[in-house]
Amino acid sequence: MSDFIYVHGARVHNLKNIDVRIPKHSLTVITGLSGSGKSSLALDTIYAEGQRRYLESLSNYARQFLGELKKPDVEGIEGLSPSIAIEQKNLSHNPRSTVGTVTEIHDYLRVLYARVGKPHCPQCGRPVEKQSLDEIVEMIYKEFPDGERVAILAPIAREKKGEFRRELEALRKRGYIRVIIDKEQYDLEEEIVLDKNKRHRIDLIIDRLRVTEENRSRLTDSIEMALHEGNGFVEISSLDRNHRKGYSENFACPVCGISLPDINPKIFSFNNPYGACPDCHGLGYTMELSEELVVDEDLSVIDGAIKAIGNSRDSFSMKRILNVIESLDEDPRKPFKEMREEVKEAILYGTDYDIRFNYQTENLTYQVRKPFEGIMNNLMRRYRETESQEIREWMESKFMESRICTSCGGKKLRREALGVKLGRYNIAELSELTISSVYDYLCELRLSEHELKIVGELLSEIKKRLQFLIDVGLDYLTLSRTAMTLSGGEAQRIRLATQIGSGLTGVTYVLDEPTIGLHPRDNMRLIETLKKLRDLDNTVIVVEHDEEVIRSSDYIVDIGPGAGVNGGEVVFQGPTEELLENPPEESLTGKYLRGELVIPRLKSNNKDEKKKLILRGARQNNLKAIDVEFPLGKFICVTGVSGSGKSSLVMDTLYPALSNLLNKSKRQEGLYDAVEGIENLDSIVVIDQSPIGRTPRSNPATYTGLFNFIRDIFSRMPEARARGYAKGRFSFNVKGGRCEACQGHGLIKIEMQFLPDVYVECDVCKGKRYNRETLEIKYRGKNISDILNMTVDEALEFFERIPPLQRGLKLLQDVGLGYITLGQPATTLSGGEAQRIKLASELKKRSTGRTFYILDEPTTGLHFDDVHKLIAVLKRLVEKGNTVLVVEHNLDVVKNADHIIDLGPEGGDAGGEIVASGTLEDILKSPKSYTGYYLRKHLNVDSEVYR
Repeated sequence: MSDFIYVHGARVHNLKNIDVRIPKHSLTVITGLSGSGKSSLALDTIYAEGQRRYLESLSNYARQFLGELKKPDVEGIEGLSPSIAIEQKNLSHNPRSTVGTVTEIHDYLRVLYARVGKPHCPQCGRPVEKQSLDEIVEMIYKEFPDGERVAILAPIAREKKGEFRRELEALRKRGYIRVIIDKEQYDLEEEIVLDKNKRHRIDLIIDRLRVTEENRSRLTDSIEMALHEGNGFVEISSLDRNHRKGYSENFACPVCGISLPDINPKIFSFNNPYGACPDCHGLGYTMELSEELVVDEDLSVIDGAIKAIGNSRDSFSMKRILNVIESLDEDPRKPFKEMREEVKEAILYGTDYDIRFNYQTENLTYQVRKPFEGIMNNLMRRYRETESQEIREWMESKFMESRICTSCGGKKLRREALGVKLGRYNIAELSELTISSVYDYLCELRLSEHELKIVGELLSEIKKRLQFLIDVGLDYLTLSRTAMTLSGGEAQRIRLATQIGSGLTGVTYVLDEPTIGLHPRDNMRLIETLKKLRDLDNTVIVVEHDEEVIRSSDYIVDIGPGAGVNGGEVVFQGPTEELLENPPEESLTGKYLRGELVIPRLKSNNKDEKKKLILRGARQNNLKAIDVEFPLGKFICVTGVSGSGKSSLVMDTLYPALSNLLNKSKRQEGLYDAVEGIENLDSIVVIDQSPIGRTPRSNPATYTGLFNFIRDIFSRMPEARARGYAKGRFSFNVKGGRCEACQGHGLIKIEMQFLPDVYVECDVCKGKRYNRETLEIKYRGKNISDILNMTVDEALEFFERIPPLQRGLKLLQDVGLGYITLGQPATTLSGGEAQRIKLASELKKRSTGRTFYILDEPTTGLHFDDVHKLIAVLKRLVEKGNTVLVVEHNLDVVKNADHIIDLGPEGGDAGGEIVASGTLEDILKSPKSYTGYYLRKHLNVDSEVYR
């Protein structure tokens, strides 16, 4: 068997028919400039082919459910084992998905609590014991009045899927007559057909009787029978009133009279109707109408104070509200805030007395007297009753806000589940601890010998999974943290920990920048984890730029020498030591690693401004009510170990607060007391790595506005004017000039049934997007399609006589994107490329010098050389008088900041404080700052000087 993976003739995206050799059972780093072709080789070639081969081994029937992967453009790959990709993308956008559920630790905890948890009364908190038959009978006589008619029910199924034919037939054979299924009563003699894919609630009717002393013996016998059929549970339902009470042989509080349901793993799941809080349905929050969002109190009702109905006087709702206002002798032209409280209350929440409403048709005018429902009540009723998801989403976005559920306090579970404790904590309280705290607690947990026999192995599995998460630097997360709030790097490391826990061997793992979000202090733990994965006889291939990871690797594949059309070649492949000792001339990576090239500390040319922005009392998540000063007109870096509170400070608190104050948005803000110095700013802009467009129609030329100038040039050509071609003729997004066979895409999708969809070049326009007549119009010998296929560098030379295009193209070149084509589809751009296009667009704007820019980890996906260019671009924004704030761990970025805010000292509960703040020299002098320690190493300065 070969000891290498051989890739022959790879041509995916910009790869230039390259051959690559990667040793098995090693840690290999694929590096190179952003856009050089690293991901094309690692993910789109090696991983894609490994996955495709595995899926090909399955049957056609299985493949139609799993989907197919397109064969990458490669001549062949030898020695490839089944592959698993661990990419930098969010785990889930489902609010029910948490760290505990995606790692399956919550599932193990549910079993642990079900088997050795101690039930407590959810009302008084007393430990509860099992009830006897006699105690149940006595409690029934206390709960139900003498003579009340009741039905004695045995629960057969609770929110379970299935047809239950056998169960119902068995009950009929045992002589039972009636059942209640999903609140409908059925006779067991009739044929009962249930949807097997729906959850059902089935109650067997044991008996119907009056609660009297004469019927005590009969009641006792019926209860005993119900407990037998209901596995220890019985429910008593009043036939005279809407009242139902459950009892159990298992656990019940003798003081409060509360019986707990069966303690099984299902009751601890907030994703199951049986365990979820009945009010918030397991979400932990409810959507509630907000008076502030429904009403603009500065306006009068006639001018549109009630946002849900607008200001049309002819609308049905407006006429009814005006009737209410007139009946209460109030002026509808008054601002809403100046109206009497009773009038406001009547408009919003209705009346319990009749209001006279006037109605008019074409032929008739009549009056009706009835209570008014109220705007808030009307909106809430419509929200609950509507079956349209679009209407629900519209109402949620316009008039509602999420609030912590008052029933469960945001803990998502029904109160009976929250009453079960393991030591000091219930399952929700345990999940709110950090992962390291949960691990320590379970290690200290004292269980009896009998309990250890039951859950000893289970407890070991939980601790092992927690340890894997700690090993990859995620000890600061909580198990209750929702998955959609995790960064791409955190999500990736969770997948990495899960894979280590799976114990697979002989697998090819492909990771895309696992160091995202990691402080240098946390890098070594990640590197040890990667080595552990390698030592399990797996092949680990990492796309990475981090210097520590590269130096710790066994083998390096350096792709370049440039990016885009200038990349796609193998600059170097071989053992890491070889690159460090003798890098080839064209390897920028080797030169940076050897110190031949360094990222300098660029001089700041910004003015020495004294103005500052101050955020007071920031206490979102783990922030410890800190006051943070941000000097304006500076390049600011917020850094700190993973989980120290950087995103909580910047993205959860500062950004939404500034956005709401400056842009009049309605973003949910983190907890803080005040913002001072807002008068010195006029706008807030976040430049992230999200795509510049969701479809292939979006490209750099359209996003930056350059395409408008280009279309304008073509529309002014003499032949275009003679034919009457306007500017719109040269757009591939509208009918007229585009090729209608492919609707301006240049490609046609062909569905292949069991095979993946195939995109082929349009045989009408040959991929040019435009029809023949449009392509006949030329500027300097080039048609509009030729222009879109030019790189930025080529276009800069071609349009040298047109200043507006020159400025825009030069900015794209300055941010290091000279290699991309003007018409490159947005979906093929990396996150770093998309971010730099946005930066170029911002640089193009006329600056007021009062803009506050925020970038969250802008170096993601960037090579040393790209980081150098990025710093220069950010400095240019600052030179215009703007403030640039970055959340970053990259030490080359940190050392270039004018002002550094270092959070810590640790992550999670042990973080959230300002460890050090000030200039680079101030951070270097701080003895408590991990950032200062690693900066001293990075800059190779004498640590004694800064001690």
